[in-house]
Amino acid sequence: MSRDILVVEDEIKIVEILKDYLVSAGYRVSRLDRGDLVLHHVKQNHPSLILLDIMIPGMNGLDVCRGIRQFSTVPIIMITARVEEIDRLLGLELGADDYICKPFSPREVIARVNAVMRRTYSPNAPKTLAAAELVIIEETRQALAGGAEMKLTPCEYNLLKVLLSYPDRIFSRDELINAVQGYDFEGYERTIDSHVKNLRKKIANCLPDKDIISTIYGVGYKLNSRTN
Repeated sequence: MSRDILVVEDEIKIVEILKDYLVSAGYRVSRLDRGDLVLHHVKQNHPSLILLDIMIPGMNGLDVCRGIRQFSTVPIIMITARVEEIDRLLGLELGADDYICKPFSPREVIARVNAVMRRTYSPNAPKTLAAAELVIIEETRQALAGGAEMKLTPCEYNLLKVLLSYPDRIFSRDELINAVQGYDFEGYERTIDSHVKNLRKKIANCLPDKDIISTIYGVGYKLNSRTN
C-alpha cells in the first residue's frame, strides 16, 4: 500500500507540524500551497490521500475537491477554519471523506488519516456482496447497479458495503458513522445524510424509480432487499 500524502495548505507552520507527525507515522509527504496546482499534481503523482485546506489561494478547496472527483476517488480530508455546518456538509457532498476543523490536534489528524487509509486500502479477501440489483466486488472495489458501474467515493463505497452486508437491517446514523468513518464521530449526524443523498443519486442514475435505500424517520436507514 502506498503511503504518500499530499498536504494542500498555505500556512507554512501548519504544514511543518503536519509533516513532522505524518513522517513519524510512516508517511511520505508532499506539499502544495495553491489550489490551482493540485489537479495536475494528483494526475501525475497519484497520492494515497490528500489533506486539503478550504481557504487556499489560486482555487478554493471545495472547487479543488470537485475537480478531483471528476477523475479520481483518492481519499480527501478537508481542513477548515470555517465552522459553519454548511461548509462542512458542502465539502462532504462534493466527495470529501472527512474534515478537520482548525485549530486541531496533530494526533487527531494522524488518527483520522490512519482511519481513512485503513478503510480505503485494507487488504480484504475477495468477496462479492449483492442485493436489490446492487453488487459490490471487494477485490476490485467495484460497485454495480443494474449491471452498470457506479463511480463512488471511498465513503460512499464503504456506506454501501455496510448496508449491503445486512439487507433490510435498520442502521442508526451513529452506527453508520462509526462503521463508515472508522471511529466515533459525535454530533454532525447530517454527515451521513449527505453521503446517503449522494449515494441515492448515483443509484438512481442506474436504477430509476427503485426504492433502494429507505429512510426510517427518527432512526436511520436501511437497504431494501426487495424493491418495486
